[in-house]
Amino acid sequence: QVQLVESGGGLVQPGGSLRLSCGASRGIFINDLMGWYRQAPGKQRELVATITTGGSTNYADSVKGRFAISRDNAKNTFYLQMNSVKPEDTGVYYCNLRRSGRSGQPSLDSWGQGTQVTVSS
Repeated sequence: QVQLVESGGGLVQPGGSLRLSCGASRGIFINDLMGWYRQAPGKQRELVATITTGGSTNYADSVKGRFAISRDNAKNTFYLQMNSVKPEDTGVYYCNLRRSGRSGQPSLDSWGQGTQVTVSS
């Protein structure tokens, strides 16, 4: 599996901005799907955004218009730009890489270790 490492988390005030990065240990394949998830205290992990290597994106309704996911395929890195953050954005953010299965197997997920984002005054 691909090893993923997140960075960029921290404390930010409401209305502020933060940029998260996720670096992959191996090359990202053309059919890989990259994504960001988050988990707030006492809540289930939820999808924040996904992006294909071709640049197609999807966002959770709660972050549309505020967050932007992007990728640099050559650098094996993808990002989450968080703007106009709200207290409810607080949580541990995980990057995810989903790779199509080989030999008829299901897709495989690689996860980062998580980075804490706290939105508070």
